[in-house]
Amino acid sequence: DQNMVLPEVIPQSVLFGNPDKAEPKLSPDGSQYAYLANSEKGVLNVYVQALDAAEAAEAKQITNDTHRGIRSFEWAKNNKCILYLQDADGDENWHVHAADLQTGVVRDMTPFQGIRADDLYTDQKFPDEAIVGLNIRDRAAFDLYRLDLTTGALVLYTTNPGSVSQWVCDADFKIRGAIANDQSDGSKILKVRDSDKGDEWRDIAKWPNDETAAFYRFTPDGSGIYIATSMAHSKGEAKDTTRLVILSTVDGSEIEELFFDPRCDIDQVIFNDVDHIVEAVVVDFEKQQWIVQNDRIKADIESLQAVCTGTLRITSRTTDDSCWIVADMRDDGSPRYFHYTRADKKCKLLFLARPELEKYTLVKMTSHVIDTSDGEKMVVLRTLPTGVEAVKLPMVLLVHGGPWARDHWGWNAQAQWLSNRGYACVMVNFRASTGYGKRWLHLGDGQWGATMQQDLTDAVAWAVKDGIADPTRVAIMGGSYGGYATLAGLAYTPEIYCCGVDIVGPAHLRTLLQSIPPYWAPMKKMLTLRVGDVENDDALNRKCSPFYHAQKMVKPLLIAQGANDPRVKKAESDQMVSAMHKVGTAVEYILYTDEGHGFARPQNRVDFYLKTEKFLEKYCGGRCGPEEPEQIKGNSAQVIDPASIIL
Repeated sequence: DQNMVLPEVIPQSVLFGNPDKAEPKLSPDGSQYAYLANSEKGVLNVYVQALDAAEAAEAKQITNDTHRGIRSFEWAKNNKCILYLQDADGDENWHVHAADLQTGVVRDMTPFQGIRADDLYTDQKFPDEAIVGLNIRDRAAFDLYRLDLTTGALVLYTTNPGSVSQWVCDADFKIRGAIANDQSDGSKILKVRDSDKGDEWRDIAKWPNDETAAFYRFTPDGSGIYIATSMAHSKGEAKDTTRLVILSTVDGSEIEELFFDPRCDIDQVIFNDVDHIVEAVVVDFEKQQWIVQNDRIKADIESLQAVCTGTLRITSRTTDDSCWIVADMRDDGSPRYFHYTRADKKCKLLFLARPELEKYTLVKMTSHVIDTSDGEKMVVLRTLPTGVEAVKLPMVLLVHGGPWARDHWGWNAQAQWLSNRGYACVMVNFRASTGYGKRWLHLGDGQWGATMQQDLTDAVAWAVKDGIADPTRVAIMGGSYGGYATLAGLAYTPEIYCCGVDIVGPAHLRTLLQSIPPYWAPMKKMLTLRVGDVENDDALNRKCSPFYHAQKMVKPLLIAQGANDPRVKKAESDQMVSAMHKVGTAVEYILYTDEGHGFARPQNRVDFYLKTEKFLEKYCGGRCGPEEPEQIKGNSAQVIDPASIIL
């Protein structure tokens, strides 16, 4: 009996409740740090703590969110306030809030109903200002406003010249770069201007839809711009993966190549915020790898890598760069945060995000390069239970969202939960995943439910052939695109899976693309080129949309949806549940009334995973953890009767 040998059960709340503390960030002057932690009501808020031991009084809660919780914040460069984004119940219409450390006053700096704040820029040379993008004039376009953090005044600064989806600041905190999306062919255009005083935008480079580009910042003197690109620009060679280069802001020609890895795209570029020099490049083929580009941080990274055994991330640096806070995301332990002083190379543990995890047995994640059935190489990540022989285990194929995203080796609460319950967990960087070059990305174009799905089938076949998975007990689960892949798996390859769990997944590709939020308009052509022209091609839409294949979906399905999801609307799940009900297939449908594209509130997350593990236990044969009535109090789950849905 597996229960005899699997380790102690980890309660859901320890994995999926709010962290104890998270995301610490140093104040620019280094005197204190802010972090996220629970208020008395159990809602994530921002706290500030002095660093000096003599002054280290109680941490002070400086925000007062009472429902949804704050998930990201940053220091204003004046050390006086914390800036954070918040939406209403998952609608993704973010507002910028400023919490004043002295007065305790929290202000909504962008108090416009139905308006979304996008892009927030700060600069240490302009400590009392921020630049923020708002779609006030046109819901589909973000114009930039200068925000005075003292008075709260918002002044229109730069009008969107059309279809701009990203902006680039120069070293003087002027917006001089813009990335526009061409709606005729899905290409990206880099525009620059010589100053922000009425100069015209000039197009200096263009990337067709099948090329890759990432835009970072201007060189210190503004004559060049740092870009990761798959193309040749006058000199240099076009490659499958991206090269880090400097392009001239005069004519877009290549000034210098700084870095290239033939295996994978550039994952991150680490810059110094004072002189805007590239200090390191991070790539991730099977695991994260740092390649230092400037000797001044070489010893620092070596010191940190001696302490950090997982994925390393610098969360913040002081203005004078004397101190950093770093995150260590281990695959088999709670995320850890360290305060690092550069002068003596000392690393002091600040806290564990989830100290409760220390009581439990966690497991390693391993990466593997496998062959697909059509002869491609593909990276998969595997997490196996400990204490039982890894032979013919029940398995959950956990499919990432996007799909133009990827899974990374490191801390993953879902993988730990599944392995703790006795499942082999397999995650796949299937074609269309990012990070592995333009060819692998675009092999997925027009392949939803086709070769992208075959890659998932191939990963299951690999696990079965390897002996770890029982072919009669393989479940498929995922969110967003992963939810689509779950529906597609049950529709197109029902013989492979015993059941499926779909979280906010689209069921009908035409209605998905017809109902995107207005501010996705600049990306619309790219979506059509990558997904396929399902709005006009009826045969393609019927072929790729699981909604039309309900009669083949004979395996049990659990669907969870956020009522306010702006990306994959509730109507997507409603359509699927209704279609399955009409053909007589059992489907469990849970609606979270105060959530969006994923579940932010801990009581909803814990409730969802409790329901999911009961479902998986019933159909796939793992085990369940304890009921946690206290942890799910106040959740918004509604179990919807499929017969009640009116389309």
